[in-house]
Parts: sequence; C-alpha cells; structure tokens
Amino acid sequence: MTAVFSRIEVPETPNRADREVILQGLVVFEEAAAGPLHIKPLAILIKDDAGKTIGGLWGTSMFRWLVIELLFVPEQCRGEGLGTQIMATAECIARERGCIGIWLDTYSFQAPHFYEKLGFQTFGTLEGQPPGERRLFMQKALPR
Repeated sequence: MTAVFSRIEVPETPNRADREVILQGLVVFEEAAAGPLHIKPLAILIKDDAGKTIGGLWGTSMFRWLVIELLFVPEQCRGEGLGTQIMATAECIARERGCIGIWLDTYSFQAPHFYEKLGFQTFGTLEGQPPGERRLFMQKALPR
C-alpha cells in the first residue's frame, strides 16, 4: 500500500484538533493489535475555600494500567498527608477500574522517595533529563 500525502508540516503552535487526529489513528491501531484500550480519565482535585482548583492528580487508565500524568500538591498543603491521601484514592479507583498496576514518571529532584514509600519501584531511568538530574519511571503492581 502506498501512502498518500502532500507534505510534512511543523506548525509553530500545534493545535488540539491535530493532536486528536493523531491520537485517534493511534487508538484504532492499538485496539486492532491489543484489544480495547478502555481509556478513562481520572482527576482528583485539591480545592481552596472558594472552590478554585489549586492542585491535584491527573491521570488516565487504559490497557488495565493507570498512568499518573500529573500530581501537584501546593507548598502550603504539603506535609499534611494530602499527597498520600490522593495517591490512595487513585489506587482505590484503579482497582475499581480493574487495573493491574499504576505507573508514573518523576524527576530526581521531585518526589521519587515519596513514591517509593508508597510501594513504587523504578523500572527505567533517563539520565541527564534535565541536565544534571534524572527522569525516573516508576510502577506499582496492584495485586488482586
């Protein structure tokens, strides 16, 4: 089969619609190869007294794994167990969704020790990203 295209383009400011086209093509390919993704987003939000989001967790479950894409606890809320509570909630939801594990990435200057205390193990490291630091890929199995 011959590919039909007219050009390759690098936009100065990529847009969400183009990302969605790429993502949908990838989803179709992956589901054909490995079965349904069962993609489901997850948000666990930290709100202030006015109801404004000031932090939280953002992730996605698919292929029976929860990937934690973002976790941010504002400095004024740290040290109170809020991060641990959010991660426990995410783990509970992952189990309810039938996930067999959770994975995430963090930088060496961020929170690897926090995640290790929660039972996560490093399964990959990218040295020098950012320079002088490491990007760590961590996972936690969720036994049945």
